[in-house]
Amino acid sequence: MPQKFILEVELFDLWGIDFMGPFPPSYTFKYILVAVEYVSKWVEAIATTTCDTNVVLQFLKKNIFTRFGLPKGLISDGGSHFCNKQLNSLLHKYGVTHKVATPTAFKTPVGKSPFQLVYGKACHLPVELEHKAFWATKLLNLDAQAAGEKRLLQLNELEEFRLEAYENTRIYKERAKRWHDKRISQRTFEPGQRVLLFNSKLKIFPGKLRSRWTGPYTITKVSPHGYVELLDKASNQTFTANGHRVKHYFGGPWSKEESVQMLT
Repeated sequence: MPQKFILEVELFDLWGIDFMGPFPPSYTFKYILVAVEYVSKWVEAIATTTCDTNVVLQFLKKNIFTRFGLPKGLISDGGSHFCNKQLNSLLHKYGVTHKVATPTAFKTPVGKSPFQLVYGKACHLPVELEHKAFWATKLLNLDAQAAGEKRLLQLNELEEFRLEAYENTRIYKERAKRWHDKRISQRTFEPGQRVLLFNSKLKIFPGKLRSRWTGPYTITKVSPHGYVELLDKASNQTFTANGHRVKHYFGGPWSKEESVQMLT
């Protein structure tokens, strides 16, 4: 299916949030909750002991809403720690739209560092003590008038930096979309069709003959944004999946019991 990319204009309008882990425990911490701002790629992260809803609620209030203001949208996966009544109630209260993303991955160069897009100036690190650039900064800061004039110039250039980063992002994503779309075979899906789903969660397959596809599942909805809604007849539950991870199923009726044969 053709690639769909996300392109936001205003800073701090859209955040993506996700849990990383579990990792080997360190001082009882096993997870990392990460939020990435889509324009500047500014990152906020905390170490957590659990990956539940209460952690997400406190993180949004303390690290996002009170520091960067209320965003227009929040993107997450379909995990229970993100898709629940408590979080939906909080986002609805503040007018934040919650978008559930299907699994995907991308990297986008914007030509500027996140620090520069947010604060309008370069970030001077302690390592610069070893270079003459630090001394030039130090001498400039000793002159309050010169430092003030330079800071005013940086703030005036901030909007230009953001527009340039936005343009770089748009060009890159359009180029990536053209490259992606010309390399895929066009597949169209319709409600009622049966498909197989690629099991991307398995990194190491214990058996050489084990299939990497699960199913079949029945399509109940096809979205123009690149995802499909699938029905698992065994559990009678529906879920969403990225259109790139499914393929048509052309076989007949299938059952796990009938496909297993004992060799003697």
